[in-house]
Amino acid sequence: MLIDTHCHLDAAEFGRDRSDVARRARAAGVAGIVIPAVGRDNFSTVRDLAHAIPGGAYALGIHPMYVRGAADDDLDRLRDAVARAMVDPRFVAVGEIGLDFFVQDIAQGEQRARQERFYHAQLKLAAEFGLPVLLHVRRSQDVLLKYLRRVEVPGGIAHAFNGSRQQADQFVARGFALGLGGEMTYERSRNIRRLAAAMDLAALVLETDAPDIPPAWLPRDDRRNEPAELPRIAAVLGELRGLPVAEIASATSANARRVLPRLSEALAA
Repeated sequence: MLIDTHCHLDAAEFGRDRSDVARRARAAGVAGIVIPAVGRDNFSTVRDLAHAIPGGAYALGIHPMYVRGAADDDLDRLRDAVARAMVDPRFVAVGEIGLDFFVQDIAQGEQRARQERFYHAQLKLAAEFGLPVLLHVRRSQDVLLKYLRRVEVPGGIAHAFNGSRQQADQFVARGFALGLGGEMTYERSRNIRRLAAAMDLAALVLETDAPDIPPAWLPRDDRRNEPAELPRIAAVLGELRGLPVAEIASATSANARRVLPRLSEALAA
């Protein structure tokens, strides 16, 4: 059994065949799909979609790249949505939250400060409800860790991780797993592949970030990623570690359940 710990199944790219995408994933051996929100406008969308597919789960949060368009009271709306979702077995985390310092027009000045304010507030929300977080980590590892030292949350997943080994160890020490996906399948991604091979397997989970971060084998004329690609992504991790894919699937799925404790209930729902 495989678990896709990060998939934007609600994205417009899946508008024409979303049900087929979910069916293909299930047929490929993907038993669970975690669908994170990115802002207030899709809180109900990800919830309803998680309930509509076998093994569906969801997280609620405000993505750093959507902070610029968010209203200040969206944080209050998020808190209300989280409070209501606590009785929902499909609800597993606060996310997608974090910091993005790759996109230059939000990586400095007022927009950077706003990102940090929303991130800090959402960490406090996760701590209040005892929830793990799904972290957006793009050129922001050290600042993310700075806030995690201020606000203790019960771990979660550092999504699409591409930091140093030292940074990776700090996230793991705080109860996080590192999310690995399509980028790991490219030989040029040397840092990610080194981490994938060298980290304790207990520190790793698998993800697609579909429809984004397509793996290396998708044709250039159709780069839409989807959860059914996860078995081949798992096989790449197995090759890097010299392990059979069945062992990779078993370990990473167990890791996902450990860092997202509510996920077991979501999978059984």
